[in-house]
Amino acid sequence: MRAAARPDPDALAATLSILRARFGERLAEGEAICRQHGNQTSEVPNEPPDAVLFPETTEEVREAVRVCADHRIPIIPYGVGSSFEGHVNAPFGGLSVDTSRMKRIVAVNVDDLDCTVEAGVTRSELNNHLRDTGLFFPIDPGADASLGGMAATRASGTNAVRYGTMRENALALTIVLPDGSISRTGTRARKSSAGYDLTRLIVGSEGTLAVITEITLRLAGIPEAVSGGVCPFPSIEAACEAVIATIQTGVPVARIELMDERQVQACNSYSRLDLPETPLLFLEFHGSPAGVDEQSTRFNDIAADFGGGPFAWATHAEDRSRLWRARHDAYWAARALRPAAKGISTDVCVPISQLAPCIAETKADIAQTGLIAPIVGHVGDGNFHVMPLVDFSEPLEVERGLAFVGRLVRRALAHGGTSTGEHGIGQSNRQYLALEFDEPARKLMRAIKGVVDPDNIMNPGKVHPEA
Repeated sequence: MRAAARPDPDALAATLSILRARFGERLAEGEAICRQHGNQTSEVPNEPPDAVLFPETTEEVREAVRVCADHRIPIIPYGVGSSFEGHVNAPFGGLSVDTSRMKRIVAVNVDDLDCTVEAGVTRSELNNHLRDTGLFFPIDPGADASLGGMAATRASGTNAVRYGTMRENALALTIVLPDGSISRTGTRARKSSAGYDLTRLIVGSEGTLAVITEITLRLAGIPEAVSGGVCPFPSIEAACEAVIATIQTGVPVARIELMDERQVQACNSYSRLDLPETPLLFLEFHGSPAGVDEQSTRFNDIAADFGGGPFAWATHAEDRSRLWRARHDAYWAARALRPAAKGISTDVCVPISQLAPCIAETKADIAQTGLIAPIVGHVGDGNFHVMPLVDFSEPLEVERGLAFVGRLVRRALAHGGTSTGEHGIGQSNRQYLALEFDEPARKLMRAIKGVVDPDNIMNPGKVHPEA
């Protein structure tokens, strides 16, 4: 795999000239729009591309990739820019390929519970389209992300404990490889033993192997009944123990989300709620009316064993939506605690049995460090986020915040976990890859990248520390 570098100026000029002639106004080169296509959502510095292309078909993506491949120009796939880890940055310049105009819902197969969509369709757009079919797409990362971006980063979110992640819900992809060839990685069949699992190789590859242009997705039936609400607990440990007991006893909870007391304070202020400012679990159950009632009763009993309650059940859809909107706005609510600071996004995930000790140790670390660092998490699958709020104009504070993140990752790994449960490696987590994978595993990753993308033009500077 070739080392990444900024393109030769003459090669870049030739590439942009060809693209300008072919795509006209759909090739944008202004400074403002290029900066909009660098990182916008976290502490990772913005690194804009040299130009932004807005293709409308897979064939147009192929045309652009072939031109870039001929001149060794970096290609940065772009959805809506909602990822946290610098995935859309262009550290070596190049072309941002913005799929936001690729909005076709190609097919919905109601009887088979699947659909095929172009990469620029967002999850809310798909669900709006599906509303009258009795089906929905359950993966909900919070942001109204593009489905291509969700596949590229192996996203999950609040429903993962019941419905899985993008890894389980992507059946097949249409991709454009770095040489400009188009490939289909699978079929609509629910299982296959044919060859290597190329779909799951590309899902989570973060744009470093190909540009995803279409996705075939599993769908789920809209549940007959939904019940949800919030349950306070006397401590983080008690809330986590209740989560572990709920999962281990087989309660089929659809969502079970944790907020610590600092995050609840932030959400009350930002979303104008009056939730009790103690550790809270947000819950939702899906099923038949009788099944939902049974699940709620079983959880109620489990929570009481750990000192949880009283419940505040949201029986109306608009009340549940308001609660989950507050949960999805947790990032912005936390940022509002220190408006002049930036949040360092973290994303560790541990085995469910290790959740309580890992979060308890993390809370002690936060207290000792003196950081403002709210905790929120998809704790039904052991995934939680801590967001230290750091003033990046203060070098010592930055050093303290980054040191805390390093300890958090090492703590999660020591508990048998991972540095990132759903955000991906991108730029900001590359340093932790060597802590999580041994050298033979990293060598295999580099070998795959080198074979697929020998010139290292596909989203260079991401995932691989050496890239």
